Amino acid sequence: MGDPWLVVGLGNPTDRYARNRHNVGQMVVDLLAGRAGARWTSHKSRALVAEVRLGVLPGGAPGPRVALAKSTGYMNVSGGPVAALARALGIEPARILVVHDELDLPLGSLRLKLAGGEGGHNGLKSVTQHLGTREYARLRIGIGRPPGQMDPADYVLRDFAKNEQPEIAVVIEEAADAVIAVVTQGLEKAQMELHTRSLP
Repeated sequence: MGDPWLVVGLGNPTDRYARNRHNVGQMVVDLLAGRAGARWTSHKSRALVAEVRLGVLPGGAPGPRVALAKSTGYMNVSGGPVAALARALGIEPARILVVHDELDLPLGSLRLKLAGGEGGHNGLKSVTQHLGTREYARLRIGIGRPPGQMDPADYVLRDFAKNEQPEIAVVIEEAADAVIAVVTQGLEKAQMELHTRSLP
């Protein structure tokens, strides 16, 4: 458990996009940084980074070292900063966890997975392209499908509706806890716990 993790929250930069559905990944890493009392600093990879220890290991030792990160560029070019940061920190794809929004999951659902496709998600496509592999972990946060005939591209760039915000606040807390479970227990155990807990 001595090797560090890189946990990336996908999203778009600036306050204009901060509360959009597309930015739930960044909301999660912001929460984790806040819990740890860590500050975001600029990195030459074109990312903001907060270095933290997450969770507690058996025996009470501080949890693993984790670099929380969010690109300072737009979603569809997330991969360059992620790959550059991973190289700079010496972190292999197997210890990268990408937190992102997922249209194909109901609002508020959480799923952990290793590898797989990108499902049309431009941020994931960029990360896969620049890492040169799909073998990294993902925490998928359901945002639901757009209503009626709304274009998904417009839907993801809208803020959560007022009546959805209390639920999303809880989900972001649960997603942060899931990140801690991954880095302290490993993906498989965290996956089992999360998916068992979310069964009806």
